[in-house]
Amino acid sequence: MGMKKEYERKLQAQLDEWSAEIDKLKAKAEGEKADKKIEYYEQIDTLKSMQANAEVKLSELKNASDNAWEDLKAGVDSAWESLGEALDSAKSRF
Repeated sequence: MGMKKEYERKLQAQLDEWSAEIDKLKAKAEGEKADKKIEYYEQIDTLKSMQANAEVKLSELKNASDNAWEDLKAGVDSAWESLGEALDSAKSRF
């Protein structure tokens, strides 16, 4: 398997894992009092926005030619790092 396909598979697996984590946070927020629930949902909305951005980056990567995907890799890595850090931060606050 080529490096591009392997990289795509790794990113998709990470995105799926993060999606499950966001769902867990959402379920946890449901059990909170109204003021905390609002705060948690704001954080979840931010995470979902970042996740959507990461999905766009992954789609761009998948559609890139074998020669051009390396150029997109830095942007994808940055989006993944940002989402991962934001998710870790949210989990620590919940």
